Amino acid sequence: MKKTQLIALAAAVMAVPTIGISTLFATPTFSKQVGNKPCTTCHVKAGAKDLNDVGNCFKAKKSLDGCGAK
Repeated sequence: MKKTQLIALAAAVMAVPTIGISTLFATPTFSKQVGNKPCTTCHVKAGAKDLNDVGNCFKAKKSLDGCGAK
């Protein structure tokens, strides 16, 4: 295997966990507002746009206070 191919493969392997982890937490704006909560605090599943009860409450109140978030 050529050196450049090996470097590209190593970079790709190292990038996968970073990409996966970054999608599991709130955007920087929401993280500052509500703390570093996982997506599933407000969404039915990570990466989905569909909101659960906590997400709908947050959308209405613009706060997690009283929404039952953990």
